Amino acid sequence: MASRSLGLASKLTSFSKNNFISSSDLNSDQIFSLFELAKQLKIGDRRIDLGNRVLGLIFKKASTRTRVSFQVAMARLGGQTVDLNPQITQLGRGEPIKDTARVLSRYCDALAIRTFSQKELEEYAYWSTIPVINALTDLEHPCQALADYLTIQEKFGTLKGINLSYIGDGNNVAHSLMICGAMLGVNVKVCSPTGFEPDSQIVNKAKSLSEFGSKISICNDPSKAVKEAQVIYTDVWASMGQEEEHLNRKEIFEKYKVDQKLIRIANEDVVILHCLPAHRGEEITEEALESQNSHVFDQAENRLHVQQALLAVQLGGL
Repeated sequence: MASRSLGLASKLTSFSKNNFISSSDLNSDQIFSLFELAKQLKIGDRRIDLGNRVLGLIFKKASTRTRVSFQVAMARLGGQTVDLNPQITQLGRGEPIKDTARVLSRYCDALAIRTFSQKELEEYAYWSTIPVINALTDLEHPCQALADYLTIQEKFGTLKGINLSYIGDGNNVAHSLMICGAMLGVNVKVCSPTGFEPDSQIVNKAKSLSEFGSKISICNDPSKAVKEAQVIYTDVWASMGQEEEHLNRKEIFEKYKVDQKLIRIANEDVVILHCLPAHRGEEITEEALESQNSHVFDQAENRLHVQQALLAVQLGGL
């Protein structure tokens, strides 16, 4: 156990005190090592005490899993969280980010930020002297991707060569799945309606990061996308901030629903994932979400374990 711990530490200490703004901020060795640490923490083989370190939470978007998983992760590491809700702090009155970031850097040991703009997150990172974690922006959701791939690794025993088909809006989740998957050897196929495909710059970035023969592709036909898929992943059709588009999107995305008909085209033991919250009956049916193929709640649990591992590394707990 001691030698395993030393091996993990040697691969992960280079990331200590670093920002985690994009999935690409970690390399493949670091991600696989992070998964190993997360699994040790999950089953109780490893305990890490961060003392009284403090994680500040700045959430401009509503959250259940992200907020609670970060809070519980810090509690299990012996630390604590401070909720810096913009509605009850000077952030809501327009205090400049460069002022807020520098002040909070003197109070907290890390910041987890959930907001709309990636540029806003990057501005926090620029002015902060403590690690800044992307807890979701409109561009990426890297902590979610880590939990997703840990879940897939647990189910199949490997990630290299796994075929993942994402069905739905080419959003932040799709972006992080492509970037992270490319580095881990996963073949990621994103299937979206025409005009709702992922950002082309993100697609090219993912392709440039490809390792272990990973293939990244985009298509518009769900039935073709899920052939030979070992994982089918979906997300809501309208993300936070797109509520006014919901009715229009329902009509456009109707053919992109994950149901039993679509699942039968894939492998018999295909794993169904959804980052939640789910609109049952829209992007995924009740039957599909509650089927034996669904591992969405294992996926949700793993948010806690990968974030606990990530915080332990970033805050020097190894």
